Amino acid sequence: MVDLKPKTPLDNMVPLTIGTVTFAEIDAGPLTSMSPYLGQAGNLSDALKSAHGMTLPGPNRATGKDGARGIWFGRDQALLIGPPPHHTLAKHAALTDQTDAWATTTLTGAQATDVLARLTPLDLRDAHFKRGHTARSDLMHMNASITRLGTDTFMIMVFRSMAQTLLHDIQTAMEGVAARG
Repeated sequence: MVDLKPKTPLDNMVPLTIGTVTFAEIDAGPLTSMSPYLGQAGNLSDALKSAHGMTLPGPNRATGKDGARGIWFGRDQALLIGPPPHHTLAKHAALTDQTDAWATTTLTGAQATDVLARLTPLDLRDAHFKRGHTARSDLMHMNASITRLGTDTFMIMVFRSMAQTLLHDIQTAMEGVAARG
């Protein structure tokens, strides 16, 4: 019988450092989609605060910190990243496990914004896209979630099936930025 072993979307392909930028895969823990029931967004926010120490993120924002983060994931939808959802959240929202659906990565370094500028139409400069900002957007031809975690750090999520395409596109952009000097 074959001994199957779990693999991450980018298993043994990253981290990748080119120039001043590093692309890496992260184990974000469980990913849970939260869609508040009609009129329950405030109650869900209170339950999140009590159970996980963060409020429900507003549009294009992230709350919490490493290990327990909430990010806006679309209209009337947020993603809980890190802890398994506390049972009290189910009273206020539809919860769906998304852990195996997404590849979660980081792009860090002094030229990370320059690399992403080659891939997405978003203006990710510090003045417009501050720490805690998040957006769903195109990244080349993929649907992605991009969240600024720090001055030179972005969390990028794409569908798991697109992980190797993401790696290819990021690597190409990293090489182009590094070649500029």
